[in-house]
Amino acid sequence: MRLIEIGVASLDATVGAVRSNADAVIRRAREMAEAGATIACFPEQVLGGYPSEDLVQWGAFVDAQRRELERLAAETAALATVLVVGLVVGVGGHLYNVAAVVHRGRILGFVPKEKLPTYDVFYEARTLSRGGPGLLLDADGVPLGDQIFAFDFGTLAVEVCEDAWSPDGPMRRRCFAGAEVVVNLSASPFRVGVVATRREMLATRSADNQATLAYVNRVGAQDGLIFDGGAYVFQNGRLLLDAPRFEEGWSSCVVDLDRTRRMRRENTTWRSDAESFRPVSDRVRVVRVEAATADRSGLAYPAPPGRSFFLPPAGQATVSPRDEALDDLFEALALGLAGYYEKSGAFDGIGVALSGGRDSLLGLLVAWRAVDRIAASGKERPALHAFYMPSRHSQAGTAEAARTICRELGVPLVEVPIDEAMDREVEATRAMLGGAEPTPITRQNIQARLRGARMWNWSNSAGALFVQTGDMSEKAVGYTTVGGDLEGAFSPIANVPKTVVIALLERLLDRFGFEGIRRTLETEAGPELAPQQAAEAELMPFPVLDACLYLYAGEKLSVEEVATALPHLFPEADPAALRAYAERFATLFTRSIYKWVQSPLSLHVGTLDLERERALQIPVVQRGEWGRGEG
Repeated sequence: MRLIEIGVASLDATVGAVRSNADAVIRRAREMAEAGATIACFPEQVLGGYPSEDLVQWGAFVDAQRRELERLAAETAALATVLVVGLVVGVGGHLYNVAAVVHRGRILGFVPKEKLPTYDVFYEARTLSRGGPGLLLDADGVPLGDQIFAFDFGTLAVEVCEDAWSPDGPMRRRCFAGAEVVVNLSASPFRVGVVATRREMLATRSADNQATLAYVNRVGAQDGLIFDGGAYVFQNGRLLLDAPRFEEGWSSCVVDLDRTRRMRRENTTWRSDAESFRPVSDRVRVVRVEAATADRSGLAYPAPPGRSFFLPPAGQATVSPRDEALDDLFEALALGLAGYYEKSGAFDGIGVALSGGRDSLLGLLVAWRAVDRIAASGKERPALHAFYMPSRHSQAGTAEAARTICRELGVPLVEVPIDEAMDREVEATRAMLGGAEPTPITRQNIQARLRGARMWNWSNSAGALFVQTGDMSEKAVGYTTVGGDLEGAFSPIANVPKTVVIALLERLLDRFGFEGIRRTLETEAGPELAPQQAAEAELMPFPVLDACLYLYAGEKLSVEEVATALPHLFPEADPAALRAYAERFATLFTRSIYKWVQSPLSLHVGTLDLERERALQIPVVQRGEWGRGEG
């Protein structure tokens, strides 16, 4: 047996907080070393914080990361544990996103990321340079390039995040060059359903390369990105460790590297591939390390769960994939809001404007959970405030729903009617029009803008974070008011479609049993800005709306293609009505881009997000003639 213990630490690094981030790494490294870890792994760019975006163009920021790595090496010189740490390193006119290998006070080498994503929310190739086969540079006395590290326990390869996302990444040639353990440092953002895809993909990489693969992800939030943390260790495709997500901490497991070697020898396909790959793998530099690593004599052979090598453990509780996805989404939204509140350091409390409707209720519940997360971390609990600003169009059912949920959550609710202010604004608008009457839509927007302005006034005076509570579906079609309900400092649910909002509330009702949720779900969805106003009657049924959103904006189908697809999704509906809905959606979507580009910073939780800066980059001014066929 050749036993080693692999430790993986999910940390919540803050961009620019280089000293604090390094202190956190040092603290965890000492804890893992004390516990006997052979290797201790930390996330991508953990020293500088991720994503640092154009901040890496400041030389002082990059230099500070190197200084902190050198301090880290010096302060862990007494540790026999091998440390793998992420940072940005500069060499001449290039910047590299690297994994650094540190042992007994020495920085042994830097290995740069090769797969730099520029899709979805990523822009790494804008500022960073790629590593590649055979690359070897001098980074101020430390070798930077395509290299593996031979220790007394075996041979280690390190890589960064996206390098594992494709089968032709550097893992392949480094394993053929002799690496038995691969450590992947990641800062991989959360999106709904990603955990199953991520786990399966990493298991496949481990199996394809007949390697022990340790993956560690950063946790926390940065601006609109959420990182769910967690870590995995796979041995030749078999899952050995699945660390907790959505929380800081570290986990470890023991691996027998002789098993990895044995399985390579048994696997004729792997050996055949290695033979044909030898011309490339021979270019990988091998760094031979003489210093002894952590004592492994006391490690015990890893026992499987339930102590059976042939069966999974009995009696494990399970939840449905749907409920698991909804629970993850709720936790991610709360983590994103909590991270923004804490790291910005600009606010003293959180405020939510309640309407008694679904969106604002979910916004309040996310804020409630975010406040709990902050308090659970040992920090002072932020004050959470709720406001209800009824007009003559507000319904008794929604008013009581707002009051009920606030009582249940223990959140103070302040009620401030807007009718008198609304009448004054209508009169002022009439005067500006030379006596003409404001349009009905103007009367609706006046109410929304009054509420938005009052929330800003409160936020300015209280120094608190004003949470915007609009959903993705209504944002996509402009069913929102610029200067009104589109307003806020931060928008946690702006990329959550309406049907998912409803499903999430149903799940939270099942989990917590809050009467306020039940009362809200019993009301008809609508903005209550006019008599008997119903959102689905003014737009279209929410399932159809979300289908149009996904097909048109997500799958990039034309209007004609959306109209063709909808009858297969809704066979009970009139095809002519569905075609009209498809055309209406495309028209509203195109006309509303100018609105949603003005909306506040939002959290990214899926593969489709409506934020022009970091997600769906499409022209604000455009015509849809291309998508409606001929004639």
